[in-house]
This record gives sequence, structure tokens and C-alpha cells, in this order.
Amino acid sequence: MLTAIIVVLQIVCCLALIFLILMHSGKGGGLSDMFGGSVGSAAAGSTVVEKNLDRITVIVAVLFAFTNIILLLRLQ
Repeated sequence: MLTAIIVVLQIVCCLALIFLILMHSGKGGGLSDMFGGSVGSAAAGSTVVEKNLDRITVIVAVLFAFTNIILLLRLQ
């Protein structure tokens, strides 16, 4: 039962990572521009949004790594 919960958590983290990475703006802009990121790019608050997006991405990536390690140890 615990393994199934961890697998579901890992799938959710995986999908969240895909979404969060696509939301980052790259050199030519990202999907964040599609959702209004370009509107606030001239404002001073746009850097706060990018910093928060970075923090959330790192937290989800660490959670994904921990679920990988837990599953590795659990399935041995």
C-alpha cells in the first residue's frame, strides 16, 4: 500500500516538473509568456515570480529525487 502511494506521488511530481520546467522563460521566452509573463516583464514584480517558480521547481525536484530513492530502497 505504501509503495502505491509513493508511486502516485512520484507520478504527480513528474508531471509537475514537466509543467514547471515548461513555465520557465528561456532565451526566447517560454510558456510563461503565453500566460501573461510578457505583460509583467516590464514591471519590477516579474523577478519575484521567476524566483518563486525557481523555488517551487527545486522543491518538486527534490521531492521527486526522494521518491526515487525510497522506491529504490523499498523494491530491493
